[in-house]
Amino acid sequence: MATTKMTKRDMFVLLRDRVSDDADLVAFIDHEIELLNRKTTAERKPTKTQLENKVLQAEIIEFLTAADTPKTIKEIQAGVESLAEASNQKMTHLLTPLVNDGTLIKTYEKKTPFFSVAQ
Repeated sequence: MATTKMTKRDMFVLLRDRVSDDADLVAFIDHEIELLNRKTTAERKPTKTQLENKVLQAEIIEFLTAADTPKTIKEIQAGVESLAEASNQKMTHLLTPLVNDGTLIKTYEKKTPFFSVAQ
């Protein structure tokens, strides 16, 4: 039997319906729902790391656009000077969103991933 996962907002709405005769509890629950609504609509600036990652991703795209063949992570690190010391985990963190949004194409050759710019 599958159960649906309730959000915090759903729980507060359910509680409000169950305690509708107690004005103090209803006011408290309405206030909590208002706080949740405000939290989800707040505009957030990208962090310093996110901004740095955008620059690194742009450098990766520029390098792969100039390349005539797909490149491995190690080749990308060698070609982009600012990524020379980056870990494989950091490289995966930078490349995965580019693959997911269709900017890069990831292909495998003997279990080794190669990256190229989508045409």
